[in-house]
Amino acid sequence: MTSADSAIDYALSRSWLLVSGDRPETFADSVASEADQLIFDLEDAVAAARKPQARDIVADWLSVPGNEGWVRINDADTTFWSDDIARLRTVPGLRGVMLAKVESAAHVADTIAAFGGRVAVVALVESALGIEEATAIARAGAVRLAFGSGDYRRDTGMAATDLAMSFPRARLANSSRIGKLPNPIDGPTPGSDLDLLRAQTVIARDHGMTGRLCLYPAQARIVNEAMSPTAADVDWARAFLGEFEREGGQIRNGSDKPRLFEANRIQRLASAYGVTTAV
Repeated sequence: MTSADSAIDYALSRSWLLVSGDRPETFADSVASEADQLIFDLEDAVAAARKPQARDIVADWLSVPGNEGWVRINDADTTFWSDDIARLRTVPGLRGVMLAKVESAAHVADTIAAFGGRVAVVALVESALGIEEATAIARAGAVRLAFGSGDYRRDTGMAATDLAMSFPRARLANSSRIGKLPNPIDGPTPGSDLDLLRAQTVIARDHGMTGRLCLYPAQARIVNEAMSPTAADVDWARAFLGEFEREGGQIRNGSDKPRLFEANRIQRLASAYGVTTAV
C-alpha cells in the first residue's frame, strides 16, 4: 500500500499524521505508519523560502499512481495560498486539503471555489477569532473542523492544561454538531511520551473530539487505540442490542433511546476500525 489506510473514511478518521512537505525522505515511514490519513504540510513545517520546492515535492509525489494524501495548505490571507491551490488542483492523488488558520466562513468558501468545488476542505481553527466564528465556518462547506491548539494558545495566552483547553474543544464540538459535520480533530501532543499522548487523547475524546493530529508515525497507533471503542465496549453494545431485540425492539424507558444510539454508534465504529469482542 502506498498511502495511509484508505479503508477509513475521513469522517471516521482518528489519526491525521502531519508530514513535512520538504522532507521526502520521511514519506515512506509515514506511509508505513498506522495513520488513518496523511497530511503533507506546506505551512508551519516549511520555511517561506522552501515553500515552492516543498509544493513541487508533494505535488510530484501525489502524482505517482497509487499515492494519496491530504495537504495542509497555507492560510487564505497569505500569498502562498493561491500558489498552493494552483499547483495542487489537478493532482490526481489529492484526497483533500487542510486549510490553515481559518477565521471566517469566507476562508472556507473561497478555498472550495478556488478548487472548483472538487476538493474536500478540513478547516483548521487556530485563533480566538476562529473559535468565535466556528459555527459559521462549520456551515461554510468544510467537511470537518480541526483544532490548531498550539497557535490558539499562543494567540490567547492560555495554558496547555485540560481545563484551559476544554472551552475551545467544546466550542468546536458544538459547532460541528450545528453544522452537521463529524466531530472535530484535536490538536497534537508534542514530544515522544506515548503515555502522555494516550492520556491526552482520552481527554480529547471525552470533550467530543474523534480525531487527533499526529506529529510522528509512532503516535498514530496510540491515537487510533484511544479513539476507538474497546472490546469491552463492543461486548456491551452487542449484549444491549441483543436484549433490546429479544424484548420486542420497543422503547421501554427513558434511558433506552440514548443507550440504543450509543450501542449502534459503537457497533458502527467497531466495524470501521476492525475492533472485535473480548469474548
